[in-house]
Amino acid sequence: MRALTAAAIGLAAAFALILAVTAAGAPGGGTSPEPLRTTVPAHP
Repeated sequence: MRALTAAAIGLAAAFALILAVTAAGAPGGGTSPEPLRTTVPAHP
């Protein structure tokens, strides 16, 4: 019975966390127009 209670509390906490993250929404940032470098430039 204790395991069932713990599982219910864990499920409720996970659901509350998902709701909180969803309510907060995506961060208001933008993407950089400059692409990321994937190779090391040649040294002079």
